[in-house]
Amino acid sequence: MSTALTGPAKQIGEQLALGSNIYFNKINKENGINGQSIDLILADDGYEPKNTVVNTREFLFDRKIHAIFGSMGTPTAHAIKPLLDRHRIPFLMPFTGADFLHNSSMPNVFNLRASYQDEAIEQINYFVKERKHEKIGLMIQADEFGYMVENNLVNALKIHGIKPVEVARFKRNSDDISKALALLKESKASAICLVGTYEPLAEFINSANKQNFNPDYTSVSFVSSHDLYQRVKQPANIMVTEVVPDPNNCKNPWCKQFIEDIEPYHTSANRIIFEGYLNAVALVSAAQKCPTPLNNQCLLTELNRLFTDTSDFADLFNTHTAGNNKKIYRSYFKSN
Repeated sequence: MSTALTGPAKQIGEQLALGSNIYFNKINKENGINGQSIDLILADDGYEPKNTVVNTREFLFDRKIHAIFGSMGTPTAHAIKPLLDRHRIPFLMPFTGADFLHNSSMPNVFNLRASYQDEAIEQINYFVKERKHEKIGLMIQADEFGYMVENNLVNALKIHGIKPVEVARFKRNSDDISKALALLKESKASAICLVGTYEPLAEFINSANKQNFNPDYTSVSFVSSHDLYQRVKQPANIMVTEVVPDPNNCKNPWCKQFIEDIEPYHTSANRIIFEGYLNAVALVSAAQKCPTPLNNQCLLTELNRLFTDTSDFADLFNTHTAGNNKKIYRSYFKSN
């Protein structure tokens, strides 16, 4: 698992790893997977693609791993795509909804979370149909993550015959949002889709309020709504599209099990930790159905079967609606 354990996005990586290890530790205490323990090897990339390449090469050539699991980010995943294509190592439950990981050209990829296309459609429908906005701007992290979500947002706007009034950008792993704020304020956007991590987006929202600029906001789930909301200190109306439910307000049996399993760790439950936990549940469930030693094709086959059943686990993610098989949830921050 190559993820951010340092830098301004480290809370996302730390919480994903914690959630996965909560379940893996539980399974290891119960004799592991067919008698074999699970070793989650963590490597810090600071959410910088060049570091992810170094980590991935070490995983493949030195550590002889079975799979790359729970890695964080679109630019980081994009950077290692040539390695993934060449070695066909299973790339499981990446923390991204990037388009290139959601098509048949990469059969070694398994996604648990919804795509950014699904999240973009939900956000634009919210702005246009529910909030009745027409002047919508975009505030975009300037990298592969930002460009991919931007493309999906623009396409979702086209469905309603709308173009963004402004597209402003900022640098990854920085909170220098002043130019983007000036452009979007000048555009008089009444609503803004935010694409980035929690620190720069919170800085944007707080700074905009201080300048008497108060549009409605949305963000994709990658932001970590838990960490974003903690940092918003000014009145704001924010909707974040989510790919898992809030485990604190969820009746699904896996939510209840997660709350029980996290209790000894003395930390508050949130969606990011829960997603890491569910990633581990999926991996263990599939691996337990495969013979030892673990076979990559068996693992991927069993993972894909998770979405074809009607279990409590599948119900967390399946919409059971034609044309879209992944649920989108919402969280809100409202303050006046």
